[in-house]
Amino acid sequence: MTHGSAGQLPLSVLDTSPIVAGSDARAALRNTVDLARLADRLGYHRYWVPEHHGMRGVACSATAVVVDRIAGETDRIRVGSGGVLLPNHSPLVVAEQFGTLEAFHPGRIDLGLGRALGGNPRVVEHVRPERDRTATSFAEQVDELLGYFRPAADRPVRAVPAPGNVPAVWVLGSGGSSARLAAAAGLPYAFAHHLQPGNAAEALRTYRDGAVAAGTTGTTGTTGTTGTTGTTPRVIVSVSVIVADTDGRAEWLAGSTRLKVLSRRRGRRILLTHPEDAARHVYTDDDRALIAETSDAVVCGSPDTVTDRLRELVADTGADELMITSPIHDHADRRRSYELLAGTAAALRRSGPAGAPRR
Repeated sequence: MTHGSAGQLPLSVLDTSPIVAGSDARAALRNTVDLARLADRLGYHRYWVPEHHGMRGVACSATAVVVDRIAGETDRIRVGSGGVLLPNHSPLVVAEQFGTLEAFHPGRIDLGLGRALGGNPRVVEHVRPERDRTATSFAEQVDELLGYFRPAADRPVRAVPAPGNVPAVWVLGSGGSSARLAAAAGLPYAFAHHLQPGNAAEALRTYRDGAVAAGTTGTTGTTGTTGTTGTTPRVIVSVSVIVADTDGRAEWLAGSTRLKVLSRRRGRRILLTHPEDAARHVYTDDDRALIAETSDAVVCGSPDTVTDRLRELVADTGADELMITSPIHDHADRRRSYELLAGTAAALRRSGPAGAPRR
């Protein structure tokens, strides 16, 4: 897979370091490093890890630590947060952390910013109390953070080594408020289609229209992100994808995540189960109806099937890049999914020179 070809769509990885049934957090983090090495060799463009707290099925809580380990274990791929949940942190500390990461790994660090809690409110209260999380708005927190990377000469508080070590900054979200903020700040936008596929069209339209109205749009380069004029708004769309050698095998693998989603909708949280356990589960008619309602959230099938569906998604959203998360129980099957998808990269093209969606 190469990303220098004109019009070719970059593919990236979003990895939650899943703790699956029968495994533990140590294995999950080792699998993350192994998958990152594979993604680097396969030519994926970037590798992001999110921030979660107190979730027994997710191991990547210390985001900056994981980012540094992945960057140190790879050679080329961009590495970053998908994302740092800024209300949970002092913007000064985030600037220090990611300025340090950029100093260690120049031109390879992304700083994706989100506003969600990232866990149960009782747990997050121990990360940072609500009074501190909400003392200023998310927009003000983003503005403060960006100011540490390019401080005014008379700024009294500085985040060493952030100045001169600027990561590429992205706004993450799944709705209109995050889209408006990204547009107004002149930053690129990463939309969480894997969480809210139904919100994609409206949120991305809001982002693009807002960027045009503001006269600034986001561009990313090797030295960071800046607001510029006269360029195209840049969009990543993250999507759940499961690829196997056949449609039937992919559907079988997808049983794990479908049972997990069903259980969550029924008020019971479970770890990602083995596909055999999901296949043995006794489903009611109501269960099957609920699974059918949510099945479109996962793009699933053989390489040809998945390529066709991803082409449709790119045409509908105008995505400049797809970020793939693959909720698969066995690590070997997850590796295989990314290998098969990498082989289809040449068939995935941007929807047009302006990244505009199909109307």
